[in-house]
Amino acid sequence: ISSPECEKLRDYHPRVSIETVYGEDLMNIRGSAVHLRKTIMNLVSNAAEAQPDGGRILITTANRYIDSPINGYVTVNEGDYAVIRVEDEGTGIANDDITRIFEPFYTKKVMGRSGTGLGMAVVWGTVQDHDGYIQVNSRPGKGTVFEIFLPVTRELLPEQGPTLPIESYCGENEFILIVDDVLEQREIASQMLTKLGYRVAAVASGEEAVTYLKDNPVDLLLLDMIMDPGIDGLETYRQISRIRPGQKAVIASGYAENERVRQAQLLGAGQYLKKPYTLEKIGLALKAELATRRNKTA
Repeated sequence: ISSPECEKLRDYHPRVSIETVYGEDLMNIRGSAVHLRKTIMNLVSNAAEAQPDGGRILITTANRYIDSPINGYVTVNEGDYAVIRVEDEGTGIANDDITRIFEPFYTKKVMGRSGTGLGMAVVWGTVQDHDGYIQVNSRPGKGTVFEIFLPVTRELLPEQGPTLPIESYCGENEFILIVDDVLEQREIASQMLTKLGYRVAAVASGEEAVTYLKDNPVDLLLLDMIMDPGIDGLETYRQISRIRPGQKAVIASGYAENERVRQAQLLGAGQYLKKPYTLEKIGLALKAELATRRNKTA
């Protein structure tokens, strides 16, 4: 928000405030900084022009795990995304116009105002080039929200590294069972936990987890809460608790903590871990949960 483009926008729209809320531990993406910068500025510029009498633009960023449809798309690749959200309190967009705003040359801008009116086609093209998605929610007179979903990469920038030394959250050869219906998520978690010094097994459903645990004790479950088809994390843990009373578990989900998570915790499950996973986040959660078990048996 301190860029020359943003300062120029403030000169055009002095009665519009721009606020930012950046998520913690944001994951990296692969992309063109130049094109992504233009994309965000196009959205912010449109948001400012939608508030001719003044108002507020809120820009937020967050990590999010997506495993449900996004408006406007038939299919969405399930996985981890960085989300950029631009929200305004302006005039809003009519339903008929929402379906057309990404068309080249479509504009309702007034001549003489900043911008060419072609910005949304550029936004659409940039998002597509980055294998991402864009979602629009708007009501006339109630403002507009644009959300851009960009797939993350597990690679670190050259100068980046973990906040804490990895030794502080490594395991001690404990055996962890990963339960997740998405292959990519099982592979990501398996790689991370192996790097952290755990022994790992993985299954693709709650039913497989119940069958596995009948004959194979584990130190801890990393249990996805939402699995489809089949039983979800709560029912999986309920059935496991019957054959392995007191089984330690960390609950994982791409969504906010909800009532079914709390029900699982009442049954004995431990921490809630919000996807997407990072090495430090998953390491600290498992380390803390295993420590509570050791404290109880000490």
